[in-house]
Amino acid sequence: MTYNELKREENKYVMNTYGRFPIALDHGEGATLWDVEGKKYIDLASGIGVNCLGYANPAIIDAIDKQAHKLMHVSNLFTTEPMVQVAKKLVEKTHLGGKVFFANSGAEANEGAIKLARKYSFDKYGEGRFKVLTLINSFHGRTVTTLKATGQERFHNYFFPFTEGFDYAAANDIKSVRAKADDMTCAIMMELIQGEGGVLPLDREFVKKVEKLCREKDMLLIIDEVQTGIGRTGSLFAFQQYDIKPDVVTMAKGLGGGMPIGAVMAADTCCNVLTPGTHATTFGGTPIVCSAANVVLDTVGDGQFLMKVREKGEYLRNGILSLGSPNIKGVRGMGLMLGIIVEEGKHSVFANKLIENGVLAITAGKNAVRLLPPLTISKEEMDEALAIMAKVF
Repeated sequence: MTYNELKREENKYVMNTYGRFPIALDHGEGATLWDVEGKKYIDLASGIGVNCLGYANPAIIDAIDKQAHKLMHVSNLFTTEPMVQVAKKLVEKTHLGGKVFFANSGAEANEGAIKLARKYSFDKYGEGRFKVLTLINSFHGRTVTTLKATGQERFHNYFFPFTEGFDYAAANDIKSVRAKADDMTCAIMMELIQGEGGVLPLDREFVKKVEKLCREKDMLLIIDEVQTGIGRTGSLFAFQQYDIKPDVVTMAKGLGGGMPIGAVMAADTCCNVLTPGTHATTFGGTPIVCSAANVVLDTVGDGQFLMKVREKGEYLRNGILSLGSPNIKGVRGMGLMLGIIVEEGKHSVFANKLIENGVLAITAGKNAVRLLPPLTISKEEMDEALAIMAKVF
């Protein structure tokens, strides 16, 4: 079908909940995609950070194919080998010494972390210690609870009443955090780079002070690595570059390499809080999804691979800055999670222009064109994207 034919069908049958770009994608290879009209695009978005090993990755395809011939789904009433393998790799590669709960998305992972934190506090202190403190400009998901956990007022609309028990402190302001972290607070949840908020990295000194405060008050430190995890920033998880030991780490996006998965990893401080009957999901950790996640972790968990991610991030950052465009105010981020900073309100204009010219990019915050390319992107693909950026910017 042509794009116009597909769009007519979509308008007729699909809820209008997304501001979609005017293209219909058909197939891809590496970090390159083609739409139904045959037009080529260099993908610097990777499904919002999901397709971390690119498109048509033979190892992922082979793993999914083999698992599909064995078991696709059996529910969590039974044990399966792929699920156990993914959990083991996550625990061993992060050295947190804990355990993993599998879900289907980042929002579900964050919901699970919130439930874990509240039960941890309830088990030790009883009722009344339920508040989760997050940061202004954060984003933690689209469910009723994770919308309320999100520290952006524009998301707190329409769906009243929201789940109670959340408050917000200013990022990089430890005085603000201390003022908000009262006796009712059971956890502090943070993204180390606020992705949706504008690709805003937190200061390392601030993060260390928050960790210390959590230890002083026996609050769980939850690090939301839904977007920053699985090699995106040049380490398996961003927290490993901040010299901290979280109590809980949430993840999703890149973990499945294109398959839907989320996970809550709890350190040894709280890994036994959730017990049978206290939390569950039908599709979490299903064998076919975990077959892909095992390939991702075997690939991304390698030190040489992560070093190349850091090198590619620097290459792309330097290439953008070397364009010398007055429209580019700077580049911020870590690894292959970058934000091109432009004049406030112009980020959507530039993202649209990039897509029109053959580069897929998305926006974040008020002034960032967000780049989340596949971690396997080649130098040739980056050069092609940079040439188009030179024209657009």
